[in-house]
Amino acid sequence: MALNKEMSAAQVVARLRDGMTIGIGGWGPRRKPMALVREILRSPLKDLTVVGYGGPEMGMLCAAGKVKKLIYGFVSLDFIPLEPYFRKAREAGAVEAMELDEGLLHWGLRAAAMRLPFLPTRVGLGTDLMKINPGLRTVRSPYDDGEELLAMPALKLDAALLHVHRADRWGNTRLYAPDPFFDEWFARAARACYVSCEELVERLETDEADAQCNSFERNLVTGVVHAPGGAHPTSHVSIHGGGYGWDAAHLTRYCAGAEADDGWRRYAEEFLAGDEAAYRRAVGGLEKILALPRQVF
Repeated sequence: MALNKEMSAAQVVARLRDGMTIGIGGWGPRRKPMALVREILRSPLKDLTVVGYGGPEMGMLCAAGKVKKLIYGFVSLDFIPLEPYFRKAREAGAVEAMELDEGLLHWGLRAAAMRLPFLPTRVGLGTDLMKINPGLRTVRSPYDDGEELLAMPALKLDAALLHVHRADRWGNTRLYAPDPFFDEWFARAARACYVSCEELVERLETDEADAQCNSFERNLVTGVVHAPGGAHPTSHVSIHGGGYGWDAAHLTRYCAGAEADDGWRRYAEEFLAGDEAAYRRAVGGLEKILALPRQVF
């Protein structure tokens, strides 16, 4: 059926190409589409530009040699302030970088979503932002004020990868998150958007209140992947209760590997050698993932 957008993670990654600009939703160690990221890690893809509010996905993709350039507002695991594999790549000069603050990254996605070449802002003026990002430009207001403003360029994405709570095969989604972050702008800024979900149904039949948790239209969704526990080791909580917190023990072990020359190789051999079902078994099973307590601040 033409309206059926269900895909496997392997089918999604087969549509990606070397050199693409990939936006990854979520926020640090929260609601990352890690099942899709793991499929990229298993693939031969390379020379990617990765855009996002970074967490372990950026570090892993750097460690695996998949990244040419990173565009980010931060790359953090929260309780581990700086993602260590990202830090190693950055300090070694192994990747190009466009370092922004959270708001400028949002502005760049929003410009792309609106099909504009840039959006003006005062953010960054009077700082070293343009020194570390010499490609940024300023514009002057055409109105009487004549104010000089920073022109944040559109961050056009070839593809966006997101993770949601529920979806149907038509591409309708539900995000029951306490904070949706900027996921909708990744979807709107991208030529293609691939969504993984905890629960996949034939068709969502819901009321008006539930429909408010649909933050982007189904016509923006290119493919839907059923991936229970697919945000692990990042968190995936719900306003309705349930969901799971981030796996602090797994992330701590992963980060400790960055101190060894063969740390990434050993991690990949243990957790990425098989498919997603093998990954879930390697981390203790889906029930263990779903039982991870949510973090309380």
